[in-house]
Formats: sequence, C-alpha cells, structure tokens
Amino acid sequence: MRNIALRLHYDGTAYHGWQVQKTEVTVAETLEKALTKICRHPVKVTGCGRTDAGVHALSYCANFRTDCTIPIDRVPLAVNSRLPGDISVTDAVEAPEDFNAIGSCLKKEYIYKIHNSRIRNAFLEHRACFYPYPLQIETLRQAGKAFEGTHDFAAVRSVGTETKTTVRTVYWCRAEQAGEEITVAVCADGFLYNMVRAIVGTMVYASHGKLRPEDIPHLLETRDRRLTGPTMPPQGLYLNRLWYDGVVGEMMLR
Repeated sequence: MRNIALRLHYDGTAYHGWQVQKTEVTVAETLEKALTKICRHPVKVTGCGRTDAGVHALSYCANFRTDCTIPIDRVPLAVNSRLPGDISVTDAVEAPEDFNAIGSCLKKEYIYKIHNSRIRNAFLEHRACFYPYPLQIETLRQAGKAFEGTHDFAAVRSVGTETKTTVRTVYWCRAEQAGEEITVAVCADGFLYNMVRAIVGTMVYASHGKLRPEDIPHLLETRDRRLTGPTMPPQGLYLNRLWYDGVVGEMMLR
C-alpha cells in the first residue's frame, strides 16, 4: 500500500473549512471525492491541520493510502482534473510508511492579512480583513514580540477542539506593512482553535491602546480569554508554510 503525500493550496471562501462534516461542503471532502475517482476505491485523507470556514491555504499537506499504480508525477494532473478551480494539488511524493501529515509536522506558519484603509477594496473582500481604523505598525510589532516563546495560550483560544495541553511554542510573531496591507506572520509548533486570529485581535487592541504590549505575558498567565483581544474575521487568515523531515519536507520547499 502506497502512502502518498500531497502539496496543495486552496481558496477557502466556498468551503466550511478543511475537516469533513455531515452537512457542509469542505476541502477534505472535495479532495477525497476527486481521489476516489482516480484511484477507483474509497480514499480518506489526513490533513496537516484544521482550517476554519473561509480560511485559505497557500501551502497545505495531506496524505492518503492507495494501491493505485498511477505514476507519482501524474498524480497532481490527474487529481486536478477532478477538482474545482479553487483547490489545486501542486506536487506529490511517495512518503514513508509511518508518515502522517499532522503527526509528522514539525512547525507551521500562518499569515494574517489586514487591508488597513478607509476605502474598501472589492477584490480583497474574501482575501483580507478590511480594517478602516488606523493601526500603528510599531505597536503591532511590539505586541507580536510579546507572544514569542513557550507559553500557555489558553487566553487566546476559542472553545473548540479539545487538546491535552494549551502550551505551545511560538517561534516568531512578526508584523510587516506594505502600503495599505499589514501582514502578521506567526510560526509555532502547533496552534489552538482560533489562536492566530485571537493573537492578531490582541495586537490590534494594543495598537488602539486598549492594552499595552508589555501586558501580554501577564494576560497569557491568567488563561482568561475575556482579557485579550477579539477573534479577527477568517478571510484574512492563510496557512502559509509547513516544515517536515525527509522527502516531504523537500517537497514542501519546492
């Protein structure tokens, strides 16, 4: 039985997130249907993590098992012929037997895009968070820096998927500005439900003086979600980069 790892990207606007659900159209369900057609047997995919409704992926990894003999270099073209235009498989490799897209992932980077302008851009409606109030980039950077390190991030999670621990390590939380676009990049060894969107909301609160960047470590210690910033809208969030060992890691860097 082959274990095939896929690299893909998708626009999440039309989907109720990654995870298969009973009544909603999701990315995983759509991908599984396409793979089932080309492999000619039912296929279940394991994704590198859950993304919520309206969230996008610039780079995503999933794996599945099959006895289909299609050459590995033909897999992307074959799958894409069965997929809608807002999901695209860009690469595929034969993964080790024990590879698992979520369990083998070393770290992930999400980015959050804010269109910081008084005037809405119609072409960014589903691609960035429109935020018409002035934001201070230096304060955003200072607030982001305060999230770096190993902490209990319960204060910036929403009630959702249960986890054994809410402790995570954030390797970087950086804010950059180019014209009217502000991009926050957060890299960690794992993420809690809505963690990035709540981190960005807390950074926005700091920019407006509703809390100080130096308050953030104490707020994390309280583990109280009510004391941190709001959960930002989903359309500004993108899964951006993934790190793996071995051949899958090489594929994700191509």
